[in-house]
Amino acid sequence: MTLRLIFVRHGLSSFNKEGRIQGRNNLSTLTKEGQLQAEAAGEIISSIPIDAVYSSPLQRASETTKIIIKQHQNKLKATFTDDLLEVDLGSWSGLTKKELKDLYPEQLTTWEKEPKELSINREDGTKFQPIKELFFQAEKFLKSLFKTYSDSNKTILIVAHNAILRCLILKLINEPSKGFRRLKLNNSSISICNINFNNWEDRQVQIQCLNNIAHLQPSLPYKSSKKRIILVRHGETDWNKQGRFQGQIDIPLNQNGKAQAKAASGFLKNISIQKAFSSSLSRPRETAQIILKEHPGIEITLKDNLKEIGHGKWEGKLESEINSDWPDLLKTWKIFPDKVQMPDGETIKEVSTRSITGWIEICKNLKNDETALVVAHDAVNKTILCHLLGLTPSEIWMIKQGNGGITVIDLSEKEDQPDLITCLNITSHLGGVIDSTAAGAL
Repeated sequence: MTLRLIFVRHGLSSFNKEGRIQGRNNLSTLTKEGQLQAEAAGEIISSIPIDAVYSSPLQRASETTKIIIKQHQNKLKATFTDDLLEVDLGSWSGLTKKELKDLYPEQLTTWEKEPKELSINREDGTKFQPIKELFFQAEKFLKSLFKTYSDSNKTILIVAHNAILRCLILKLINEPSKGFRRLKLNNSSISICNINFNNWEDRQVQIQCLNNIAHLQPSLPYKSSKKRIILVRHGETDWNKQGRFQGQIDIPLNQNGKAQAKAASGFLKNISIQKAFSSSLSRPRETAQIILKEHPGIEITLKDNLKEIGHGKWEGKLESEINSDWPDLLKTWKIFPDKVQMPDGETIKEVSTRSITGWIEICKNLKNDETALVVAHDAVNKTILCHLLGLTPSEIWMIKQGNGGITVIDLSEKEDQPDLITCLNITSHLGGVIDSTAAGAL
């Protein structure tokens, strides 16, 4: 069966605005701005057929849910469940960060570095680990969802809170190390996961997008560090459209691909960009050139280690042609890509090694307060994002990269903390929150 899960964080709340810890208390409500954010999210979602809605019962989430449902043409009813409650932070709830630092300095340090290891006191004095408990809660909800929809293909809307939504997404992708600090979810953001499954253990998950706020202003999250990289996949080619494996054959953009690059340029025109890097192949280079028309004077540094995976003898062929000559290898590629050596081509591990090397070189090239544009390919971007998410190259199918899709990474200023995936595969500038770009061959 297939599930599409659409995750929405509640709109800006009174505690968000005041900079207070919310946790599980129910004192925080939507602000006027939060209501408008929820309306904007609802307008985008209204074009998507929704089969069921689940929501946290806390005021800020339930109000967001009701606003979204009101804008949907179908007569939807929400199921409010405690399995979507926000993390229980006990006596922290209601405190500002300054108060938290004064009262619980050591625990705050743990929260910032290793949130899963945080222990705090309940009202009765017993200790508990709130994030570990939240991961159990997330798994319980997801397993129940899988069981409920085990015999049908459905699209489910889930409206909840920052921490529980991060736990739900991380549970779906097998809870990578330090995962909680690798993701950002803004108020009223939209994230989408597609899941094919027989049961909980036998599931294939694809993150279609994360933290999409293109329906808000500003349309990208604020920088959370001094260095930012905007990672873009090149626009469409004829071979993408036809479903041919193109690899390192230098296929140019088609007219739709040029239009996608122009749309990305418009989406990024108000973003300050100081440097640009591209794979040395023409399709990403031309995409970068079109994007940079709104940022004149920036030279593009070409990097061979960002070239697409070498498909070898598969290059130029349709999947049906490959299936005729290499049926077992193609089947393995779709399930265990790390176990495949392309005929006269590369392995995904080799691509990952050189892509990450190129990524690290770009990161080292950036100075404080600089933002770089990086344009590359499907497999290259996926291996980089697997690295940033704490996944292995074998898990590239968990990541969606649409032609002209935009991903933003804020580089960590602390060596012991991972870089932050601020948003992933935003394609709203191409016609909607659902990625409708060519499936391609990879």
